[in-house]
Amino acid sequence: MSTTEPATAGGAAPTDGGPNYLSHKQILVILGGLMAGMFLAALDQSIVGTALPRIVSEFNSLDKLSWVVTAYLLTSTASTPLWGKVSDLYGRRPLFIAAIVTFLAGSVLAALSQNIEMLIGFRAVQGLGAGGLMSLAFATIGDVIPPRERGKYMGYFGAVFGLSSVAGPLLGGLLTDGPGWRWIFWINLPIGLVALGVVGAVLKLPHVKRSHKIDYLGASTVAAAVTSLLLAVSWSGPTNGWGTGTTIALLVAAVVLAVAFVMIELRVAEPIIPMDLFKGRIFSGYAGFAFLLGFAMFGALIFLPLYLQAVKDMSPTRSGLALLPMIVGIFSASIPSGQLMSKTGRYKIYPIISAVMVGAAMVLLSTLSMTTPYWQLAIYMFVMGAGLGLSMQITVTAAQNSVPRKHMGTATSSMTFFRSMGGAIGTAVYGAVLTSRLKEHLTDIVPHATQAMVDGLAKAANSVQVLHSLKEPMKGWALHGLVDAMGDVFLVSLPFLAIALVIAIITPEQRLAGRNDGPKPEGEESLEASAAAAMH
Repeated sequence: MSTTEPATAGGAAPTDGGPNYLSHKQILVILGGLMAGMFLAALDQSIVGTALPRIVSEFNSLDKLSWVVTAYLLTSTASTPLWGKVSDLYGRRPLFIAAIVTFLAGSVLAALSQNIEMLIGFRAVQGLGAGGLMSLAFATIGDVIPPRERGKYMGYFGAVFGLSSVAGPLLGGLLTDGPGWRWIFWINLPIGLVALGVVGAVLKLPHVKRSHKIDYLGASTVAAAVTSLLLAVSWSGPTNGWGTGTTIALLVAAVVLAVAFVMIELRVAEPIIPMDLFKGRIFSGYAGFAFLLGFAMFGALIFLPLYLQAVKDMSPTRSGLALLPMIVGIFSASIPSGQLMSKTGRYKIYPIISAVMVGAAMVLLSTLSMTTPYWQLAIYMFVMGAGLGLSMQITVTAAQNSVPRKHMGTATSSMTFFRSMGGAIGTAVYGAVLTSRLKEHLTDIVPHATQAMVDGLAKAANSVQVLHSLKEPMKGWALHGLVDAMGDVFLVSLPFLAIALVIAIITPEQRLAGRNDGPKPEGEESLEASAAAAMH
């Protein structure tokens, strides 16, 4: 027989026949705690993006802009599998509280940063906490809500992301223009304390203890592999050259460590990411899809505020408000698709449409110029948002539905891991493309008689304020080169989105389990059949 772990949420006694899901009222109480923590992490992602151009301008380091984001994604990515596994062993609530405390500590340190290097380091601490906030929230949803009904509750989480996405850019702009960008980190303290209070009061999920052993070797190996890869694409490649010994050594180390991680996971008793999960075509397919979509998504989220502030000369507040069409797109697509998924139990079509729409949006964004009217950009951003909204949560639900219940936290955190990994690598690649292509475009734009100015103009692009202080025609040359380089950045994502589309098409669909269905994840039927055959 299959060894599916019983549900242990809400204090209800688990049954031997399968998961014991909560009632609607119980679910709403639990959601209050989850949404409080998720709001903290979601707000930070959107509030920092608007302030980044001002931050890196103050530190005169546009060339390190991607690292402020990459450091956050690096630690949130590398730690996500560990949060999921440890929560499977010790329970969701204490780990969720630990994630909030870690995130708040990183926020305080980031607010006190005195240079770009300190900010990058303390953003990494924030990312460590954020990795737990997102993955543990979705894992808990998997514990207490049957897959078929999860779509109904997507609206609640859509509301959290929608609210944070609207409030984040606006707050980021107001705080940056007002008391200063450091307040985008101080604002996390009151919100975090409220989240701690709510989680402590309502997120009470009794946990069935079982023997366990944490795979610290696996966790450190995957963290080292991710770090080596990101150092290669974010730092050594663009700075030292892609054929240098340092870059090659880092890439080789990333591959060797990744292989070592797989070998470790195949041998340990409690793997961080059980390799058996990848035997299921649904889980492995959507893990790949999440990676590729994350790669594409973060490029737009980082460079659109830069375009609005540098090229369109918007204040941080105005640029935050200008991103609203993307938020509306996410909101308007995620809620109806979740409702339809619950009603029909079908979901395969949504990731397919998502990949097509995001790809189309990237092509449209690559055509941006100095004179592109805002209404046109708004349409492009809406298409981008709608494409993202069609798949962000649906792929997580599909993956959860395809694995044994005892691996719910691990599977959920693994999906978050692959999406964050894609975002981290994508951000690093986009930053490298922007830096290298900016110089090439400036070389083409600047007249031959003044080619000596190319390096100076590229350096001036490190600061939005310096760019705007340049006199014509130097200012026009610099901004034109920046816009052209951004167009190249958006086009880089197209091959990856094409692969994502193929994956979405070939990944099989499995009917979403309802409240009264026993757990029959992909692959469990064959396991039971094998056990029965062995007994006979």
